Amino acid sequence: MPEQLSIVIIGAGLIGPRHAQSVQAHPETNLVAFIDPSPSAQPIASSFNVPCHPSLDALLSNTSSPPDAAIICTPNHTHVPLALQLLKQKIHILLEKPVSDSLATAKSLLSTSSQHPDVKILVGHHRRFNPYIQSTKALLAANSLGSIIAVNGLWTLLKPDSYFAPPLGSWRADREKGGVLGINLIHDIDVLQFLFGPVRRVFAEGTKPQREQTNPEHTAEEGCAVTLRFASGVVGTFLVSDVVPSPLNFETGTRENPTIPGVEREESASDCYRIFGRGGSLSVPDMTRWSYDGVDGNSSAEKGWNSGLSVERMPVDGVDVKPFDRQLEHFVRVLRGEEEVSCSVEDGVRALRVVGGVREAMESGKPVDIADK
Repeated sequence: MPEQLSIVIIGAGLIGPRHAQSVQAHPETNLVAFIDPSPSAQPIASSFNVPCHPSLDALLSNTSSPPDAAIICTPNHTHVPLALQLLKQKIHILLEKPVSDSLATAKSLLSTSSQHPDVKILVGHHRRFNPYIQSTKALLAANSLGSIIAVNGLWTLLKPDSYFAPPLGSWRADREKGGVLGINLIHDIDVLQFLFGPVRRVFAEGTKPQREQTNPEHTAEEGCAVTLRFASGVVGTFLVSDVVPSPLNFETGTRENPTIPGVEREESASDCYRIFGRGGSLSVPDMTRWSYDGVDGNSSAEKGWNSGLSVERMPVDGVDVKPFDRQLEHFVRVLRGEEEVSCSVEDGVRALRVVGGVREAMESGKPVDIADK
């Protein structure tokens, strides 16, 4: 067995422990510590039987050799400063999405990382490793739906008040640091670009604010309706909202997040993407494919609305494997030199650029073209 890779988790909030579980479950990785200045982090670190240090400097001063890699799971606005610090120490990085809360700082990381080619950075858009997304990608590659015309997406869910409660959650209610665009929509934007290529134009209308009516300090956006045009010619719409009770979102549909209950199929639909192609349509993650494949073009029957649609449930492999585990496995292979980074800083910046365009469109009331750089 190869020598284990030593890994630290920076941030013991909602995501840090999930990464820690993956690290401890992998035979080639060793969780050596958490890094988090909050007193609440110590019990979490203790539950994994590792120490907790208040800072990276504190960790490095208490060890004879730095860790091989670090997983950054801190609030969005701290991502780039921590990543830059790790780059200087030549410590490999798995950086939780988004790359940053601002495009300017994200670009600075992209520039600096290019000067450290030996330090690997994987951006944690872990949904790329979800089996439903992997299966969808394979179906598109096999031309199962023909030429893709359009896509419709939904992320609609209700976040509880505790999610925004101080001290740990208050940044999520701050327009400059949190909001549903940077925390949630960016996941879906990365998935859509992973499936259909780069977005080139967006327009957005914001939803009516709800939380500020009872909490004036809640300035972060809560949702919007978005239109998208991809470089490939595909067009799309997306509705995102974190103030509505709904099963129509990625987490409920895939049951990926153990803290968000799924629904039984007979209770409700729980798809979040609907992909429309010239040869068929697909809903994800229920993976239902609709087509006229049963209509023989050489018979008197004609493909079209006068014919009955064929319906089939497409198979999905590996539904019991957690995407975080798959992502870590990929990270290990990257560090071993066996694979190339599948989601680079450049990919992360591309998603952030689109989300920034959505925010700009909401504020200006005008379509926004998305530049490459």
